[in-house]
Amino acid sequence: MIKDFNLNDSIKGIWVKMATWLDSLILNLPNFILAGVIFVLFIFIAKYAAKIADKLLRRKGSQDSIRQITTKVVKILIILLGFFVALGLLNLDKVLTSVLAGAGVVGLAIGLALQGTLSNTFSGVILSFLPELQIGDWVETNGYAGEVMEINLRNIVVKESDNNYVMIPNSKIVDEPFKNFTRTARSRVMVNCGVAYSSDLEFVQKLTTETMESLFPQRGNEEVEFMYGEFGDSSINFVVRFWTDVARNRDILMAKNKAIIAIKKAFDKNGINIPFPIRTIDFTNKLSINGPQKEE
Repeated sequence: MIKDFNLNDSIKGIWVKMATWLDSLILNLPNFILAGVIFVLFIFIAKYAAKIADKLLRRKGSQDSIRQITTKVVKILIILLGFFVALGLLNLDKVLTSVLAGAGVVGLAIGLALQGTLSNTFSGVILSFLPELQIGDWVETNGYAGEVMEINLRNIVVKESDNNYVMIPNSKIVDEPFKNFTRTARSRVMVNCGVAYSSDLEFVQKLTTETMESLFPQRGNEEVEFMYGEFGDSSINFVVRFWTDVARNRDILMAKNKAIIAIKKAFDKNGINIPFPIRTIDFTNKLSINGPQKEE
């Protein structure tokens, strides 16, 4: 076998093969150039089509998350179309079929390995078209509260009150309940307080209700609600509920701040006491301070 090996014939065969490849490359060079131009053209088309889609969605008043996901999908679809057209110009139909078949198998394997990531992706698509959650909303979910800055295919980005950003996986938002302060223009705020046992309870109720009505005008069927709740250790406790404009958690804190100041001023003006916890210490001592008397 070794004696039959001819180095010159092997080298000659390699050159023949390379010459065949070079001939094929030269013959298909126009197709390569045309395919490259077509693919680049589709990239530019995808870019401008995304801009057009974004403008149309802006005119319709679509939310930012819908516009972002739609423009990304439009870009990807047009670029993939250009890729397939370029392969067709190169007469690589069989290769394309093999690539698609292989992509199906690989896609199945990747899907099984990346279940969590794919779950976040599909959840991101759902959130992008969900009217109850939009960019700029103030939400409270998964132990975090802040303004929604971004909704992408992996997570939502929330900016908290302390100016820090939190990235929450999309699947967590879909699976867990969340509170959106921005979707409702008005919210009910509750303030708890207590008055001394010696207070005129009916007068306290009337005064507190009138104070809240003057500070927070109620609309339509809204009303200030006052209810005593319990006999506390040193006070009779009550809760007062009223409606006000709320777009984020800060608005609730500001409303409570105004309400507490107004209630305190009204109570001070009318001699109503807001007691603090009182502890009574009993110093009764039955032991005599005199020493035992000596017997005579």
